[in-house]
Amino acid sequence: MSLSGDVCVVTGASGFLGKNLVQLLLEEEKLAEIRLLDKTIQPELLRDLEDKRGETTVSVFEGDIRNADLLRRACQGASIIFHTASLIDVTGRVDESELHGVNVKGTQMLLETCIQENVCSIIYTSSIEVAGPNPRGDPIVNGDEETPYSACLKFPYSRTKKEAEELCRQAQGEALRNGGRLATCTLRPMYIFGAGCRFTLGHMRDGICNRDVLRRMSPRKALVNPVFVGNVAYAHLQAARALRDPRRRALVGGNFYYVADDTPPVSYSDFNHVVLAPLGFDIQERPTLPFPVLYLFCFLMEMLQMMLRPFVRFTPPLNRQLLTMLNTPFSFSYQKAKRDLGYTPRYGWEEARKITTDWLALMLAKERAQMKAK
Repeated sequence: MSLSGDVCVVTGASGFLGKNLVQLLLEEEKLAEIRLLDKTIQPELLRDLEDKRGETTVSVFEGDIRNADLLRRACQGASIIFHTASLIDVTGRVDESELHGVNVKGTQMLLETCIQENVCSIIYTSSIEVAGPNPRGDPIVNGDEETPYSACLKFPYSRTKKEAEELCRQAQGEALRNGGRLATCTLRPMYIFGAGCRFTLGHMRDGICNRDVLRRMSPRKALVNPVFVGNVAYAHLQAARALRDPRRRALVGGNFYYVADDTPPVSYSDFNHVVLAPLGFDIQERPTLPFPVLYLFCFLMEMLQMMLRPFVRFTPPLNRQLLTMLNTPFSFSYQKAKRDLGYTPRYGWEEARKITTDWLALMLAKERAQMKAK
């Protein structure tokens, strides 16, 4: 089912996923208008989109997701929202109140605006981290949406994403002012990689500082299945098409779907090595310290953080929950998304890897030059 003639809003349009999604929408669909909503929209993004937009109007809405007037203006006359905007924080640098404000309150306000402005569909971008792993490090191998799992979310980021998911689930079927009904769909991507991923870039920077040797933080056996950003964007488009189709709308509405692709299962550390090895990077054979020692170190750092909090802001580079995530096998299947949404990966593993490595190659010289200048 085509989105031709629709007015779409993409929140977080300047983000890693948002940019890729906007470009895909302009390439694949003849939209009447696509509205870019983010705190700031880079001029470079608009220039990149100029040759792709064709007859589609591209409009800019800059501001905070918690601004009610901004949301109202962005949603007026729109038929579908892609809600990718989010604060991502896995180390505790961002205050929990700010995470809750953007990730939960912002989502709640957006849903309320959809009802007031008769927006009939919203796709919410969640995260694999709402599923776990739990503090015990219980593994999941090739799980699915029905896999039982005792999750206990320690990260404020994970908790706020889960809360926002629940808001979207509760909003399913809400009556719109024009008599229609709101349909929601939640997507849970695995760890997203590709050109523009700041996390992969950060690991490359750390490797440069360590004489082109990547530090191993996860053992080879802690298999996960990262997903390429182009495939995640395509899953969002397929979800929107499914909600647009009256025959599939009732099936998809209110559900969540894991989004993965055919990237071979690998540990987080070994994934970084796979995409950086062609650029001359090596990796440690084993972690510098055994897991129990690192876990104790994280515990002590968290206690120190708590004691210093009234006087100084201190954020440990690693915490127990992040360490557990890096050391737990945690992989999922995309078969339900394939069945219900018609999603199959657009990009194979070799192509996705080449795109990522080619981008890192472009960034490498710049990063080395910046470090030498310091």
